[in-house]
Amino acid sequence: MRTDMIKNSTACVLQSVSLQSPVGELLLSGCEKGVHTITITMETAHSAVRCADVELNAELQRCVLWLQSYFSSAHSVTSLTPPAIHHPLLHTDSFSARVLRTLQDRVSVGQTVSYRQLAEMAGNKRAVRAVGGAMRRNPVPLVIPCHRVLCSSGAIGGFMGGKGTEIKRWLLQHENPDHVKTP
Repeated sequence: MRTDMIKNSTACVLQSVSLQSPVGELLLSGCEKGVHTITITMETAHSAVRCADVELNAELQRCVLWLQSYFSSAHSVTSLTPPAIHHPLLHTDSFSARVLRTLQDRVSVGQTVSYRQLAEMAGNKRAVRAVGGAMRRNPVPLVIPCHRVLCSSGAIGGFMGGKGTEIKRWLLQHENPDHVKTP
């Protein structure tokens, strides 16, 4: 695990930590107000989730514990408070922010939703492509579960710019071997 501290232009003191997971190395960054980003590096996947003991701010530590719980048993996180998110995109009234918040709040572990259904849930049934754009810009995958969004045909669709299809498939299988489709 690696940790770094840098000062953000918005006066956040960012910490970074790497976490080994079954889908590869996760790089988390955040401040005392919440998680800013989660990056899945696609480096070697590990069967266990490991994170060295390092002094982290409370929100980043909550995220590490949440992710460890998720990878141990996906349904275990339903009883946990999700980590706070402190990314500028999610502190706006944009359609992308609304889509991401809707996905996090309304599509539970083990469920999937189509891009079209998510557009409708977010208030604009014609904005299917905009939903895809919001998924591509998701700064905190896993916490905001963009892997649960599928094509209307049931096809798995993209993940991580098309490079993470196997990761998406693994996450869906981890949450529900039968891929329940409706929220």
